Amino acid sequence: MQKDVVLVAIKGVMPTANGCAVFLGNDDKTFVIYVDHSVGNAIQMTLNGVKKDRPLTHDLIGSLLLGLGAQLDHIVVNDAREGTFFARILLHMENELGKKIVEIDARPSDSIVLALQQKRPIYVARAVFDSVEDMTEILERVLKQQAEEPDDDEKT
Repeated sequence: MQKDVVLVAIKGVMPTANGCAVFLGNDDKTFVIYVDHSVGNAIQMTLNGVKKDRPLTHDLIGSLLLGLGAQLDHIVVNDAREGTFFARILLHMENELGKKIVEIDARPSDSIVLALQQKRPIYVARAVFDSVEDMTEILERVLKQQAEEPDDDEKT
């Protein structure tokens, strides 16, 4: 499997006019997936370790998996067509009846939240990784701009 996929990490989450830009990548390349505001916030809250008063949808899904004895093994962003990304969640279950691996079609944004919550790897299919535009310089420029801007506390 290692030749067919590339291990990536979340390198940044930035708000946009229509949602959030999620930057994924490794030392070689960074690319962006655009997600809606609610999932972008869920990704950012998970990255920041924000504790929630009540479970959100992704927390509920994680609890359901736990209750069913299923564990998230990893996720794969497996396809990209016309600017839309596709992903698969791979679960494994083991009980008295045997071992089972389940693969579920899912939005990459939801898959990313679950993988982050469960501290599981995020992979991208090699063909997808090779086909996306490298956004490393853009991410570095945005991060540099953010670092140079004074915080709201510093403005007052």
